[in-house]
Amino acid sequence: MEYVIGIVAAAGVGLFATLIGFDKERSFYPVVLIVIAALYLLFAAMAKSTGFLLAETIPALVFVGMAALGFRKTPWLVVAGLALHGVFDFFHHAVIANPGVPVWWPGWCLGYDVAAAAYLAVLIVARRTSHAA
Repeated sequence: MEYVIGIVAAAGVGLFATLIGFDKERSFYPVVLIVIAALYLLFAAMAKSTGFLLAETIPALVFVGMAALGFRKTPWLVVAGLALHGVFDFFHHAVIANPGVPVWWPGWCLGYDVAAAAYLAVLIVARRTSHAA
């Protein structure tokens, strides 16, 4: 069920951002990726674990880097970052056993991340097609 809720949440955020015009700014989806990456840091802080905070910093920096490069170079790196974060969510527990992560989080975040990546990919293609016409 958490997968479905994550997918619905991503679709809702994407549609809202498009309707309001938030995603007309190049920085919107890179910032979304940065926030998503930072949430595992929050979970480590909630667990009051410096060790897990340090462990979570490494993948967070990878995704922040992808967001920054995607902002500067091509939004396709942000699509890749969102999708890869979804894959990371699926394997996260096997790599970092952060006790602050809610049991339902990996499934929710996997659903959200992959749906957000798909939404952004469709948006990129649609905008390029409309600009070419």
